[in-house]
Amino acid sequence: MVLPMHAYRTHTCGQLRASDVGKTVRLSGWVNRRRDHGGLIFIDLRDHYGLTQCVIEPDGKGFALVDTARSEWVLTLTGKVVARTAETVNKDLSTGEVELRIEDVSIQGKAEELPLPVFGDMDYPEETRLKYRFLDLRRERLHQNIMLRANIVTSLRRRMNEQGFTEFQTPILTASSPEGARDFLVPSRRYPGEFYALPQAPQQFKQLIMVAGFDRYFQIAPCFRDEDGRADRSPGEFYQLDLEMSFVTQDDVFAAVEPVLAGVFEEFAKGKTVTKPPFVRIPYAEAMLKYGTDKPDLRNPIEIVDVSDVFGRAEVEFKAFKNKTVRAIPAPGAASQPRSFFDKLNEWARGEGAPGLGYIQFEQEGASVVGKGPIAKFIPEAALADIAKLAGVKAGDALFFAADKPDRAATLAGLARTRIGRELNLIPQDIYKFCWIVDFPMYEWSEDEKKIDFSHNPFSMPQYDREKFMALDKGDKDTILGLKAYQYDIVCNGYELSSGAIRNHDPDVMLKAFEIAGYPHEETEARFGGMLNAFRHGAPPHGGTAPGIDRIVMLLAGEENLREVTMFPMTQSAQDLLMNAPSPANAKQLKELHLKVVYPEKG
Repeated sequence: MVLPMHAYRTHTCGQLRASDVGKTVRLSGWVNRRRDHGGLIFIDLRDHYGLTQCVIEPDGKGFALVDTARSEWVLTLTGKVVARTAETVNKDLSTGEVELRIEDVSIQGKAEELPLPVFGDMDYPEETRLKYRFLDLRRERLHQNIMLRANIVTSLRRRMNEQGFTEFQTPILTASSPEGARDFLVPSRRYPGEFYALPQAPQQFKQLIMVAGFDRYFQIAPCFRDEDGRADRSPGEFYQLDLEMSFVTQDDVFAAVEPVLAGVFEEFAKGKTVTKPPFVRIPYAEAMLKYGTDKPDLRNPIEIVDVSDVFGRAEVEFKAFKNKTVRAIPAPGAASQPRSFFDKLNEWARGEGAPGLGYIQFEQEGASVVGKGPIAKFIPEAALADIAKLAGVKAGDALFFAADKPDRAATLAGLARTRIGRELNLIPQDIYKFCWIVDFPMYEWSEDEKKIDFSHNPFSMPQYDREKFMALDKGDKDTILGLKAYQYDIVCNGYELSSGAIRNHDPDVMLKAFEIAGYPHEETEARFGGMLNAFRHGAPPHGGTAPGIDRIVMLLAGEENLREVTMFPMTQSAQDLLMNAPSPANAKQLKELHLKVVYPEKG
């Protein structure tokens, strides 16, 4: 008895091999490309799994129907598998040794004229790509990126389970929390004038899971923040590998996370080198000095140095750098670069809001190394030698300078370090370099509000004696601004993948921490009463972190924009062009929610 053939396919479009020659098979998929060669019609049929070349001759059954097919029509093709001739074998295609001789054809779906082609990899405007995302996702590179994302998430889950973590889900409708960005608010129909918030992160819930006695939690967690998008941050929503652990120190968190991240990067790195655990740990203050950023790209060998003291000497006559923080950025081998190289960097610095970048070129003259360039003449030989020694430069190198207030000098120097590293091709592309940034400041001074505020996560445990911390008051400003927290970030190739902390699980210390930041006890109790109440009923020491899924996939896919690794992203202005969101609510919905829309005044 011969069983009837499946209605749509016996094989996928990526499955047929030379061993299938002689079989009658059925394939279904999209017309990737149609070619007419002297009467012969070739159809490259594509599905999720791959592509198969199919062919029909003018006298073949169904020729007239195949002749009408156009790009992205959905066809079911039945026929015999035949071997390609030696000269027509396509070694770049998994099915390239065979083709399907079409004997029967069915049209499953016709496609109108395409607003963007699926075949090829031409760049198209964001608006077109996102409005027709279902077409964009059919393109090979993007399709592979989304499958890479799925495989990475699967790998992360497996590795977390192997580390003894259990996956739990936390609520999506919750209360507003000061996580550092605007909340998305959801109006309550049953409680007029009151709102839920979509979670910026499952921060409080994952801590409550620890208080509830579960030891190692993780979740591929959706997070929602009403903030502007950029290349490395999706507007609206993103996903993170959220995790928390009980009875742990900072070292324990690092020991659990490092093999997961290193392992998943090694699995999908396509031969690139990956940092082996343990990852290097860099204190925040050192990172800001050496790299000008708290997310340094360690592939770049350039290290910034502070030369403020040298320029502060009486004998150094360069007045533009007096009474300023001066950071020096080495440019290895750049002394021989043409004048246009230095002019271009100065122009770039002015575009960043700085007056420019002073520079010195170091050259060999006889037995001595001398400085050349616009500011070298203002610097005595001894001071020049000290600057060269501090920066570790030699003849043939150049040195750029960023001079300003401490924070602005650090920022400009960090940007210049990256720019110079790229201009001089110093950054290898075949490696993933991880590090931890540790010892973040607990507090910072808000110049706008003229008050002390949290620097990062408000739920971090301070690195300070408990009794001394509880005794702090407003007069201890310098001590407070010098406090460090058990706060840490994971950084890879210049991207922050994760922020985390050992949590403040002591309710009295937590109230004090918020009091220092200007929150009265009553307000803290009102906003975080659930967590404080839990802590008063026996809370274990706990900590965790939350690596961003989107950024991990972006790095492993070799992309520079999260849009390329997200299935249905929004525009940079947080609009969903495919589903037309956000959109106005109708009168009935507004009435049910007890809401009235007040539009901003024009002009």
